[in-house]
Amino acid sequence: MGGLVEISGDTLRGLTPLQIVAELDKYIVGQEEAKRSVAIALRNRMRRQLVAGDIREEIKPKNILMIGPTGVGKTEISRRLARLTTCPFVKVEATKFTEVGYVGRDVESMVRDLVDMANAMVREEEVLRVEGEAERMVTDEILDALLPISEPDPQREESTRKTREKLRTKLLAGELEERYVEITVEEQVIPQVEVFTQDGMDQMGIDMGDMLSGLLPPSRKKRRLRIRDARPVLFEQVVNNLINMEEVRQSGLRLAEETGIVFLDELDKIAAGGREETGGPGVSRQGVQRDLLPLLEGTTVRTRYGAVTTENILFIAAGAFNMSKPSDLIPELQGRLPIRVELNNLAADDFKRILSEPKDALTKQYQALLAVEGVDLDFEEEAVEEIARIAYELNQTTENIGARRLVTVMEKLVEDISFEADSLRGKRIVIDRETVTKRLAEIIEDPDLSRYIL
Repeated sequence: MGGLVEISGDTLRGLTPLQIVAELDKYIVGQEEAKRSVAIALRNRMRRQLVAGDIREEIKPKNILMIGPTGVGKTEISRRLARLTTCPFVKVEATKFTEVGYVGRDVESMVRDLVDMANAMVREEEVLRVEGEAERMVTDEILDALLPISEPDPQREESTRKTREKLRTKLLAGELEERYVEITVEEQVIPQVEVFTQDGMDQMGIDMGDMLSGLLPPSRKKRRLRIRDARPVLFEQVVNNLINMEEVRQSGLRLAEETGIVFLDELDKIAAGGREETGGPGVSRQGVQRDLLPLLEGTTVRTRYGAVTTENILFIAAGAFNMSKPSDLIPELQGRLPIRVELNNLAADDFKRILSEPKDALTKQYQALLAVEGVDLDFEEEAVEEIARIAYELNQTTENIGARRLVTVMEKLVEDISFEADSLRGKRIVIDRETVTKRLAEIIEDPDLSRYIL
């Protein structure tokens, strides 16, 4: 699949919102409203790039808040988006951050992570652009190591050229991969310096590293390596010389600013206790909310590549809100998440679909795992219905953990088969309703035991 959305001339190509939803449907059952909102938001990022006139600067991303119980697909949507989109994308948990002044990661580190991702993407594109030239240069360097060029000698020049071409042919055919060569390797040694600043520990570390890398020249060492091991080392050195890293930095910053997406998970955990909580951990939780405000509204963050503004970065927040409510967030933060999407609880029919429809369905995963051992595992439709029913009932009688319940139920079901798989090679094992009922009866009948099956 190509890019999620590509800009060509004055037109948009790539996946439409309908196609984005169709891609998400391959892995996530239901939750149509959440998929539609995310698809529209992604498409609008690229529509904005083609808006003419001053109004373009006024069009800001509409941040999204996804609300729903655990295990219904919030995090899974983010995982699939990360694979689907060609935009810089980072997923972070709100619980990792602390209020400025406390020891820990500050909220701006998520933007620095996004810029790191954007620069890695731009660099990867540049590497692909110069890949052919770089590989030719690596081959020449390996040939120089195999057959060092001596002083010009007209009498031996033709013989040397023929020998070199023979070596090139063998090298390209992979016949010399195990031969040792001596190459010059550049190593950048940067001493570890730990200094605390108002911008946080991680930012100081990268600033000091960049500063010292400019002051200390790289050390050159001779190393004797097999050609297959020397090739990636030489390729990296050649690529660094071919790529203009300053242009990569500038392009990475623009990419992060214009198309970056941050998925902020577990937002409800920093709302626990509500706005009335004035002591204990609630003080720090509300501090994190206050620190998030300027990021979502638009502020400038210093990174190792330069300053980046966050006003056009799309933030998608998610939380179960089972111990708190969205209204427990401070009003300013609620206002910066204008699009609210509620994800639904999963019913027994949803569980059945989750077990069979997605490309990565659990039944397909276990079939693939056991096929490695030569075991042909088959699930009858009635068995899948029974697994779904049992998982749904367990969610109703114990904690409701959504689709995650299926993982532990399925593991319990195929435990014996997995354990004895080596002795079942070449056999076909059919799991029917009776097998499911027999294997899972004890966790249904014993409430105390079922509490421990997640």
